[in-house]
Amino acid sequence: MTEKTEVPDSAFFKRADEHISLSNDQITEEVNPGKVSASMMFSVARFNAWVTAANCGNVIQMLDSKEDAIEYFVSEYKSMLEQNMDEYIENFDKYMGKRESE
Repeated sequence: MTEKTEVPDSAFFKRADEHISLSNDQITEEVNPGKVSASMMFSVARFNAWVTAANCGNVIQMLDSKEDAIEYFVSEYKSMLEQNMDEYIENFDKYMGKRESE
């Protein structure tokens, strides 16, 4: 299974920013941020299923590692979401251009 990485490699945030930029470009009058978010989450789930399969030698190994893989990816996502939510809470006015009283 993929090991937890405490320190991202030097291009980690660059790759993440490129994914965010693509998602931002997909938002239109017809396609709201929620729809783009759903598509992005599906693509991440699909990619992570592939990552898991690529780390297994056969379907039996994948079946055996399925629950551990799900636990790992869900735990990592939750941690990353909590960190980003906290950052947005701390910087809400700056990031969203709004005042507390609005």
